[in-house]
Amino acid sequence: MSADALEPAELETWASLATLLEWLPAALDAQLQRDAGLTHFEYGVLYALAHADDRTLRMSVLAGYAHSTLSRLSRAATRLEARGLLRRETDPSDGRYTLAVLTDAGADAQRAAAPGHVALVERLVFGALTAAQARQLGDHTRKILAALEGDAAWLPGRG
Repeated sequence: MSADALEPAELETWASLATLLEWLPAALDAQLQRDAGLTHFEYGVLYALAHADDRTLRMSVLAGYAHSTLSRLSRAATRLEARGLLRRETDPSDGRYTLAVLTDAGADAQRAAAPGHVALVERLVFGALTAAQARQLGDHTRKILAALEGDAAWLPGRG
């Protein structure tokens, strides 16, 4: 085997993972667009804010959770703000920062979108795995994330 090619078993695993990385986001976006008029990214923003203290996060923290540039997050925030789902305001503790604040309408939209999103995730991911396989998937994905960026992934209750 040459040094510039994966072993056959590695290639098979990588091909499956690469395909999953393309197909799953598209399926999540399609369902959320159809049912809630949100992209998966926008839903993630609303979800993170809904689970943050006072439904508020600094835009820079939110961008970090989403592994997004501030520019991409700002464009999404503009769309969500236009729909009344969030508002931005200057951080009163440090005027150099901007806060994203989930509105009541945004909380309602996130809660309304959640059942369809959860059902799709349950069907596509957890419905295809045993409980033990799901735990293993979580272990494996956290290891890959750690190799990418340490412990930077968003987790419920953090932030």
